[in-house]
Amino acid sequence: MFDLTSYLAAQRERINAALDAVWLENSPPTRLVSAMRYSLTAGGKRLRPILCLAAAEAVGGASADALPAACALELIHTYSLIHDDLPAMDDDDLRRGKPTCHKAFDEATAVLAGDGLLTLAFQVLSGPSSRETGNADAWLRVIGEIAQAAGYQGMIEGQMRDMDGETHGFDLKDLESMHRLKTGALIQAAVRTGVILGGGTEDLIDRLDRYGGNIGLAFQVTDDILNVEGDPAVMGKAAGTDTTRHKNTYPSLLGLAESKAFAEQLIQEALGALAGFDEKSDPLRAIARYILNRRR
Repeated sequence: MFDLTSYLAAQRERINAALDAVWLENSPPTRLVSAMRYSLTAGGKRLRPILCLAAAEAVGGASADALPAACALELIHTYSLIHDDLPAMDDDDLRRGKPTCHKAFDEATAVLAGDGLLTLAFQVLSGPSSRETGNADAWLRVIGEIAQAAGYQGMIEGQMRDMDGETHGFDLKDLESMHRLKTGALIQAAVRTGVILGGGTEDLIDRLDRYGGNIGLAFQVTDDILNVEGDPAVMGKAAGTDTTRHKNTYPSLLGLAESKAFAEQLIQEALGALAGFDEKSDPLRAIARYILNRRR
């Protein structure tokens, strides 16, 4: 039986070691770098980079070839969290059980730390580690995929819609569209990136894209649920903030029971997209179930 706990621990260790190497290569000891490292090393699930590596392996590729992209995805994700926590956005005091970047440093430093992580991600994507794989066309495609998912057609637009939604209500179609952009786009890109760098065919990219799209939305649905009934001590951040900020969420529109049922439906659809894949995709199957049952 596949042991997800051991797999996640090993992959986190591997990704953290690769991120440490990025710092050794690129990081003078400045206040800005200290703020960047503070947020990046504060913990976290490393879900996006793990999905990237797992997707590469699922199509028969070498996950080592996708490691620079995995690191870049985590750098981008961490930048987004720093900016999301700022007073001008969600104004959060805690992230991963520690003071948020703007609380540990200051607002200006947090803005610049996020900017630094975002640009470092593309330095890593285009750097020597990626060029060593010898597949320039694949890496150019990956850079485009990640840029689109993280940018104004993806995550940033989703954040804008989330903020706009605090002043007016969404229907379910609007909510799903927002979540697929804000949270789902980078998760979906992580899976697509892994398949591309693993040498997957266009058919495999399309099939695993359906998997990534479903788990990406399911992740946000479960996040909405945890904001209602999660334990702050386990999550490392406050609960109940969505209601305080009048955010549009699945529990507020559907109710808790219906939201849980919807998350289950999305995970079943994600697992269905893996039909016909062999045991190399077991990590992807286990991660889908983990997203449904997570507590943080």
